[in-house]
Amino acid sequence: MERTRKLKIIITGIVGIFILFSSCDRDNNSPGYNYFPDMTYSRAYESYSDNPNFDNGMTMREPVEGTIPRGYTPLPYTKDLEDRTRAGIDLKNPFYNTPDNLERGKIMFIRICEQCHGVIGDGHGLLYTTKLYPFPPASLVNEKVKNIPDGEIFHTITYGYGVMSEHATIVAPEDRWKIILYIRNELQTAVAEQN
Repeated sequence: MERTRKLKIIITGIVGIFILFSSCDRDNNSPGYNYFPDMTYSRAYESYSDNPNFDNGMTMREPVEGTIPRGYTPLPYTKDLEDRTRAGIDLKNPFYNTPDNLERGKIMFIRICEQCHGVIGDGHGLLYTTKLYPFPPASLVNEKVKNIPDGEIFHTITYGYGVMSEHATIVAPEDRWKIILYIRNELQTAVAEQN
């Protein structure tokens, strides 16, 4: 009896070891056995192919009305003076005056704004001073701009204003706010200290 029990344990151990080692595959290019091939190999239609599952036969579907792309926050404003003023009242800068935010604002100002508005934001950028651009860009350090609310400046960067084109496609919303922080806390302060 004891001997039969030991033999069963030994046989079970050998079978277990065999199963363990046979489940390991030395070929890394093979996924092993596939028990659900319909889940592994998708029967999806190509984007522009005909699709009999829909009435119009199109595979690629229109997004649902009101769909917002990931990472995008729509603004309820249009490119007009009334909405620019409303943005100045409604929108507040969500970022604080921290060294990291100011540094990011400076980097983005140099990359995007400096060629038109100038190194110190006085409107004498390289494009204007070399006569490549005929219209003088706005000074960002004069009293008029100092009194404009941050929301209006955000609206201006987003939708453009006057001869300035919109920059919504090239400057992320958080970077627009950080540019405004940089203008307010670095450029305008530096000019005020000089006067």
